Amino acid sequence: MEEDIPLQPPKKFIEMALLELKTQQVIAFPLVLMNLTWFAKIAITTAFLGRLGELELAGGSLGFMFANVTGFSVLNGLCGAMEPICGQAYGAKNFKLLHKTLVMMVSLLLVASLISCFLWLNVDKILIHFGQQEDISNEAKRYLFFLLPDLIITSFLCPLKSYLSSQSITVPIMFTSALAVVLHVPVNIFLTKTRGFEGVSMAIWITDLIVVILLAVYVVVVELRKDGTWKEGGWSHHGLKDWNRLLRLCGPCCLTTCLEWWCYEILVLLTGKLPNAKQALSIIAIVLNFDYLLFAVMLSLATCASIRVSNELGANQAGPAYRSAYISLALGSVAGLVGGAVMVLARGKWGGLFTHDKGILRGASNAMLWMSLLEVVNFPLAVCGGIVRGTARPWLGTYANVAGFYLLALPIGVVLAFKVHMGLHGLLIGFIVGVVGCLSLLLVFISRINWTDEAGKAQRFAAESVKDKSIVKTCETSHQDCTSSL
Repeated sequence: MEEDIPLQPPKKFIEMALLELKTQQVIAFPLVLMNLTWFAKIAITTAFLGRLGELELAGGSLGFMFANVTGFSVLNGLCGAMEPICGQAYGAKNFKLLHKTLVMMVSLLLVASLISCFLWLNVDKILIHFGQQEDISNEAKRYLFFLLPDLIITSFLCPLKSYLSSQSITVPIMFTSALAVVLHVPVNIFLTKTRGFEGVSMAIWITDLIVVILLAVYVVVVELRKDGTWKEGGWSHHGLKDWNRLLRLCGPCCLTTCLEWWCYEILVLLTGKLPNAKQALSIIAIVLNFDYLLFAVMLSLATCASIRVSNELGANQAGPAYRSAYISLALGSVAGLVGGAVMVLARGKWGGLFTHDKGILRGASNAMLWMSLLEVVNFPLAVCGGIVRGTARPWLGTYANVAGFYLLALPIGVVLAFKVHMGLHGLLIGFIVGVVGCLSLLLVFISRINWTDEAGKAQRFAAESVKDKSIVKTCETSHQDCTSSL
C-alpha cells in the first residue's frame, strides 16, 4: 500500500515531481523518436504494398499479422523480462547481472525463433484452415518467406535495446533507428523495382540488420571504456539458477505481451471474415498503421515507467519508485487524450497515403473515429503495464489482459460485428469495452502495491551477486532509511 510511503509537504512534493518529470523526459524523448521511426517503417512498408495493388496490400498485411502473432510478439514478450532484471540490476550497480542477462536473452530468442520459422513456412496452410481466402494466404506466405531473416536479427535487436534502455541509454537507439527509417525508403524503392512484392519484405530485415550492427558496435565500445565492468564478467558465466530466474519472468512477460498483440491480430483475422474481406482488411491495415505510430509513444512511456520504477527499486528507493509510477501514469493519461485528438484530426488525410480507393478511404475515416476512443484508454493501460514490469510482477498484466481482452473485448466485438451486423465498427466497440476493463483491473493492482516491500525484494534479487553487500544489509535493517528520499 502507499501508506508506507512518508508524505512530504506540498511544495517539496511538487519540486520532486518536476525533477522526476525532467528525468523521465531525458529517457522518454529519445525513446519516442526511436519508436516513431521504428513504426514509421511499418507505415512505409504498407504504403509500398498499397502501391502494388489490393491483393498485395491484403496479403502483406495478413502476412505481417501472422508474423506478429507467431514471431515478433513472442520475441518481444520474452525480451520483456530484461526490463525488470536489468533495470533493477543497474539500480543496484550489479553490472555482472546486466551482462549475463543480455547473453542469456539472445540465446533464448534464437531458440524461440526456430519455432516461429517453422510456422512461417506453413503459413498458407494455417491461414486457409482458419477460413482465409486462398489467394491472400498464398501472398502472405510469399511475404513471410522473404521476411525470415528478421527473426534472427530481432533476436539480437530486442535484447540490445533493452540492455541499453535499462541503463537510461536511449540516444544511440534513437539515432540508429532514425538512420534505418531514412534508408528504408530508398531500399524499398530499389527492391520493389528489382524484386517487386518480395522486395518490400526484404527491405524490412535489411534495415533492421543495420541497426543491430551499429548497436552491437556501440555496446562493445562502451563496455571497453568502462572501468572494471567488462572485467567483472557475466558474459559467459550463467548457471541453472540464473536461467531459472530469467525464465520465471519470461513466461508472464511473454504471455502478457502476446495476449495483447494476439488480440489485435485476431481483430485482423475476424476482419478477414467480414463481407468484402479485401476492402475490410485494407481499411484495418490503414487504421492500425496510424495506431502503430501512436503505439510508438505508448511503448516509450511504458518503457520509461518500467525503467524508472525498476532503477529506483534496485537502488532501494521506495519513495521515488512510487512517485515515478504515478507521475508516469499521469503522463500516460494526458498523452491518451492528445493521441485520440490527433487521430480524429488526421482521419481525413491518413488513408490517402496508402490508397486512392474511395470506399477504403471512407471506411478508414469512419473506423478512425472509433479507434480514437480506444487510444484514450490505451495510453494509460500501456503505462500500467510498464509499472508492473518494473516491479518484476508482470503476471498482474497477464490477469488483466485475459479478463479485458479475452473475456470482454473479443466476445462483445464478435456479437456486435456478426450478430448485430455492425461490421468492423462492432469489433472496435468491443475492444473499447475490453480495454477499459483491462485498465480498471491494473489500476486496482497498482494501488495495492507495497513499495517498501518491493524495494526490499529488488535489493535481495538485484544485489545478490554484488561484491559490496552493505546495501542489502542496510535495507534489511531499516525500511525507514529506504523511503527517506521521498
